[in-house]
Amino acid sequence: MSDSIKEHIRTVRGWPLPEVNFRDISTLFEQPLIFNEVVQDFVEKVDEYDVNKIAGIDARGFVIGGAVAALTGLPLTMVRKKGKLPPETIEQSYKLEYGEGTVEIRKDACQPGDRVLILDDLIATGGTLGAANKLIERSGAKTALVAAVIDLPELGGSKSLEDQGMDVFYICSFTEAE
Repeated sequence: MSDSIKEHIRTVRGWPLPEVNFRDISTLFEQPLIFNEVVQDFVEKVDEYDVNKIAGIDARGFVIGGAVAALTGLPLTMVRKKGKLPPETIEQSYKLEYGEGTVEIRKDACQPGDRVLILDDLIATGGTLGAANKLIERSGAKTALVAAVIDLPELGGSKSLEDQGMDVFYICSFTEAE
């Protein structure tokens, strides 16, 4: 299945910087049957990891997370880029493949006892998912699983997340040459 999904992901070479290959999943969202297969893969993880809350990372993770939350009947927490949520929030900075960023959640978004599935479009260096994990844990909840449609293994993100003690799931991976 991962090969059929990869066929629906567009690669934009040299964007947003010359050394970056952008993996565009908006083309996947335009294929309802294929997108449904992706969502169902994540839905299966909800029971497997005893998840009771979904967190989607700004912005493509919102699309995936919203679909998973709707199908499972679970609440969705949005992990937003800094400055996009009204106070009171907690924030976490991190390094990106090509810069730095800060994400935040509402201070009351997660509660002790919550087991959260964090979803994003891809794992590059692992910075965004790692920062989201720190936010979830700072709120008193537990990250049950971090997951993405795509892994970019040459950038080391999934290994870094695993080394930090997180369970990691992804549907397909791309080498830099693909």
